[in-house]
Amino acid sequence: MKAQYRIGNWSEYNAGLKHRGSLTFRIEASVLDEWIVKTLSSKRGASVYYSDQAIVTMATVKAVYHLAGRQCQGFLESVFELMGIDLPVPDHSTLSRRISQLSIPIPVVPKDGARHVVVDSTGVKVYGEGEWKTRQHGLSKRRTWRKLHLAIDEATGEIVAAMVTTPDVHDGEVFGDLLEQIEGEIAQVSTDGAYDHRHCYDDITYRGAQPVIPPRKDAVIWQPGNCNTPLHPRDENLRYIRKHGRKKWKRDFNYHRRSLAETTMFRFKTIFGGKLSARNFDNQAVELFLKCAVLNRMIRVAKPDSYKVEA
Repeated sequence: MKAQYRIGNWSEYNAGLKHRGSLTFRIEASVLDEWIVKTLSSKRGASVYYSDQAIVTMATVKAVYHLAGRQCQGFLESVFELMGIDLPVPDHSTLSRRISQLSIPIPVVPKDGARHVVVDSTGVKVYGEGEWKTRQHGLSKRRTWRKLHLAIDEATGEIVAAMVTTPDVHDGEVFGDLLEQIEGEIAQVSTDGAYDHRHCYDDITYRGAQPVIPPRKDAVIWQPGNCNTPLHPRDENLRYIRKHGRKKWKRDFNYHRRSLAETTMFRFKTIFGGKLSARNFDNQAVELFLKCAVLNRMIRVAKPDSYKVEA
């Protein structure tokens, strides 16, 4: 029988979900105070220079409410008019030009103890085409996607590190760079079999964490027990699996928590969709980092506290 779960904090979770759609949650007074940067230029007719925070705010509204560039400009202008705010709004070309220059930090709540990090990647479409056209005419040359690599705290659901690459980059190639972004102590790193490489184990053990990566079906021992070197973590996992079975190994080492990475990616694509609106790689990367930052803020506002219903 499939396990059933219920939400124990439904009233708080319901209020938080409504708060996610609030415009006042996106546009705060501190943002408006720093909307325009005062330049030293005194030339008549000099263009207005918007702060990075203004560009981030506009890009955030664009992503959350699924607006095109010109629609986002008109949307913010109408909001400012209704709020009685006498501020100009960047045009869509300014937003497109400036967004690639932004550095988007992903907000993460500091943690006292060590983290259990789960890692995975997903594809996001670029220049996506409809399924009907694909079936009728095949894939066009412009059809491609970007890979979003994520490291997630399994306890909080927050994204603690993110990287964007082209689809030809293997998951293991950026694994070390992904771990370097994570601040603080790491207790365990859980990934799928795509990261079953020696350098991935080295990157995890360098951080003092326990690697929980399922070995391949035809895996062999890397370092025999009669060697003078310490036992390799992969060999210990493999021996445990051979003795107790893969199912018990997953249960005993909390490998099932790795599925939270797929849950986060499902939330990401449900909220923001599976396509990118930007056309060049730098803008696409910033767009994805921005959405990761928004997702972390959303989970702080509304997060369900589920518990298992006993039969």
